[in-house]
Amino acid sequence: MEPVSTIEGRAIPFGAKNVDTDVIIPAHWLKTMTREGLGRGAFEAVRAQPGNVFDDPEFAGAPILIAGDNFGCGSSREHAAWAILDLGIRAVIAPSFSDIFSGNAFKNGILTVALPQDQIDRLLEVAREHPVSIDLEHQTVTTPFQDRFTFEIDPFRKHCLLEGLDEVGLTLTRDAAIADYEQRQAQDLPWLAAPREKAA
Repeated sequence: MEPVSTIEGRAIPFGAKNVDTDVIIPAHWLKTMTREGLGRGAFEAVRAQPGNVFDDPEFAGAPILIAGDNFGCGSSREHAAWAILDLGIRAVIAPSFSDIFSGNAFKNGILTVALPQDQIDRLLEVAREHPVSIDLEHQTVTTPFQDRFTFEIDPFRKHCLLEGLDEVGLTLTRDAAIADYEQRQAQDLPWLAAPREKAA
């Protein structure tokens, strides 16, 4: 997982409320065996509409998505986070998120930033023509117009995102302690390591 520290650039001013995971990635895209390429199906129904923000060249490669309340509701499909990441989006800013989506986003290195609706409205306005910056270390979202909004984040999630640690990476940081435990266990409880006889 790539570390997340500062994310800056254009932000897609989506703003829609109650966007569920079926809107983020429709069910017929879930047959894939890999995460790559899911960005092609992300927001498929929205992108079918002429003039949608996702296909606007102005926001090509934008690393930030600004959405409305209750983003990521619906099913628990982790494909929603994979699709967003495959689009190149590293952070989503919204008034609130589904707990399951927020957890899936975190596990895939996507920062979810919850801000009050009035601040979201301001960011939607600015994002139409100007970049937005997110500083995870200082927990701020800023604009070129001196807007500075602070957000809360669980300290554990913040640490993992800053260090680029998923579950495997987090476990590997304890590699020495795990090896020490296994060595002591082999000495103190050798019968646990003894090979079992196969049943006849």
